[in-house]
Amino acid sequence: MHNSLTNLIEKFPLIPYLQRAEPVFWLNNQVNATQEFPFTMDIVYDAEARLKRFAPYFKAAFSEIRDWEGIIESQVMQTYLESAFQMKIEGNLLLKCDHMLPIAGSVKARGGIYEIIKHAEHLAIRHGLLSLEDDYRKLNDESFRQFFKNYKIAVGSTGNLGLSIGIISAKLGFNVTVHMSADAKEWKKQLLRNLGVTVIEYEADYSEAVKQGRLEAEQDKTCHFVDDENSLDLFAGYAVAALRVKEQLEAQKITVDQEHPLFVYIPCGVGGAPGGISYGLKQLYGPHVHIFFAEPTQSPCMLLGMMTGLHDEIDVKQIGLTNVTEADGLAVGRASKFVGAQMETIVSGCYTVEDSFLFTSLRQMYCREHIFMEPSAHAGFFGPIQLARIGAAYIDSNGLKPFMQNAHHLVWSTGGDLVPNEWRDKYLQK
Repeated sequence: MHNSLTNLIEKFPLIPYLQRAEPVFWLNNQVNATQEFPFTMDIVYDAEARLKRFAPYFKAAFSEIRDWEGIIESQVMQTYLESAFQMKIEGNLLLKCDHMLPIAGSVKARGGIYEIIKHAEHLAIRHGLLSLEDDYRKLNDESFRQFFKNYKIAVGSTGNLGLSIGIISAKLGFNVTVHMSADAKEWKKQLLRNLGVTVIEYEADYSEAVKQGRLEAEQDKTCHFVDDENSLDLFAGYAVAALRVKEQLEAQKITVDQEHPLFVYIPCGVGGAPGGISYGLKQLYGPHVHIFFAEPTQSPCMLLGMMTGLHDEIDVKQIGLTNVTEADGLAVGRASKFVGAQMETIVSGCYTVEDSFLFTSLRQMYCREHIFMEPSAHAGFFGPIQLARIGAAYIDSNGLKPFMQNAHHLVWSTGGDLVPNEWRDKYLQK
């Protein structure tokens, strides 16, 4: 590490609070500055077009997506959870229900599935088996599964990305290996194995699983590695969500402008999904969207990386944290450098949340609204609470105070639909 811990603490007085695993609220003073990106929104429009081409295939291959006409999407709904925390949130509280995304039941469905279908389309076209004008339902034929059997997919994951990659790859016919970190829940490994996916488990954390997945792919020309830390395809697939949310908000007559600010709270692990979503939202809404990333108190890798500017060169363990949390998808010690660099002018801030809050919120949400989401999905709900409690400086400096009663707070859910009943009971009892 370039800087000694003492120097870092002198420079960044928030670090001792992080070290004590206290919930913190960090504001990014670079937000809305000018930034040149190494890509444009074209990658997002391209991703949306490809997902639409594949819609007939999804509809044929997955019964659960037929109601959505083959489009992998979730609803935006009103939620009333604030009353459970005796808080008055100024404005309107909404939930983006990615815990219900078809096929993979989590936010990872868009990006993970997108990267695999892009790879599959490329292979099929290259071998003269598919053209862009074809009806993509043909990909559900046995002949295509036999073709894809000659190719391999590898990914390193703490859970939900592995699920989305494993489910779609196995359905298409690929040989797929998911390298799972110690944090991954047992039911996720079992579900994958039941689909014929090879699951390799590690005692170490997320970084080791990714390293091994990368290594496997480097040694085999037929293997495509899904790089959660650096993949532009994953990023583009996630960013499609922003286009869809804009349509959904417009359909609900929700305006986003200076007088109607939109606040978005997204749980963050290595950064891929929240990064892609945030890039898309910022491109569409500019300074009128205010995005905050949520991380566990023991795994604030994006906050630490962005605040210090060190990105992937600093690990949460270097400041004495354990990187152990019940929010398995967020148990990442080192953030993506690629995503962190893109977020420098996009994210308004990051905050941390204790595991105990996640379970309180999980229980309240289930009891009051009969909605079940994984613990990590509840990190988003702490955002509007923290903004109301200690976010006055942000609201004042951005001239938002007169408009807060018109604000919309969008809490982005991450996973939950595929959680088996016995695991739901365990979570609810915690």
